[in-house]
Amino acid sequence: MRLKGTQGPSAPLGARFLTSPEDMFQHNMWDHVQWTEKEEETARQRAEDNSSVRVPQEEQAKYDTEACRYWNTFYETHHGKFFKDRQWLFREFPELLPPDVPERPASPRAADHQETLETLARDTRDIPYQHADFRILEVGCGVGNSVFPIVKTIKETGAFVYCCDFSPHAIQLVKDHPDYDPSVCHAFVHDLCEEGSPLPIPLHSLDVVMAVFVFSSIHPTRLQAVVDRLARYLRPGGVFLFRDHGRHDLSQLRFKKGQCLAENFYTRGDGTCAYFFTKDEVHRLFTNAGLEEVQNLVDRRIQVNRGKKVVMHRVWMQGKFRCPGGS
Repeated sequence: MRLKGTQGPSAPLGARFLTSPEDMFQHNMWDHVQWTEKEEETARQRAEDNSSVRVPQEEQAKYDTEACRYWNTFYETHHGKFFKDRQWLFREFPELLPPDVPERPASPRAADHQETLETLARDTRDIPYQHADFRILEVGCGVGNSVFPIVKTIKETGAFVYCCDFSPHAIQLVKDHPDYDPSVCHAFVHDLCEEGSPLPIPLHSLDVVMAVFVFSSIHPTRLQAVVDRLARYLRPGGVFLFRDHGRHDLSQLRFKKGQCLAENFYTRGDGTCAYFFTKDEVHRLFTNAGLEEVQNLVDRRIQVNRGKKVVMHRVWMQGKFRCPGGS
């Protein structure tokens, strides 16, 4: 780990820099950490080692075909234990704020956006709240830890949020939440990998699509088709927001031999899966879908357990990709 000076960006991804090893346990998290060549090589070797023994071929298919069951069980087991609202959302993704909110940065909008929505509304009268003038979709919403900070923020702004997950149990938990408000939110069950199942939303009508720690759970061979389909729901000038696991994050290095399904793709003990991305992979995934890169960052941090004096290297990816054609 290389220490950095005190000067640096306040955003994105934080501005708490570790400048002295003596300060390591003063905070729970340090931002913008640079790894040494030795740390890079050690992480690479550990990932290579834990990938050397794969899940037997005859067992691999169940982690795809039974994924819904595994995630349903996951939410039944854990929903009240460790999920917290993502209060960092608007700091990193101000694009989630409707245009009339002062903190939102200027973004291109299609000149004929409202006319497009009105045309789509005439053709899709069963779409929930098709007349909203700012639309957000979160895919893989889980129990709503992004949804409810968004819902609280967009009330009375003319905005609307759609959210989906392929776990019926997770969606029911969202609908049962005391902050769930059908006037600004519509939650529904949907499998992103189901090619023949369209979303209950008009094509080319969304201002924002967001996927936070979602794509890592999908087999890497399926991902491009998923992103291609979702990109078609963005209006011209709309933005796709992405955050997920990065290559050689601590959680990847902790996997044991025999948990690897494919290169950098693992199954956990509960049957859920995780993939670990690189910056180049993220770029290809979204630009191959016809989107333009706005942001593509590797978020390297040190997470600290101050009680146990344990230091953990974390790696996440964060990206923003825009649908061309906005004005």
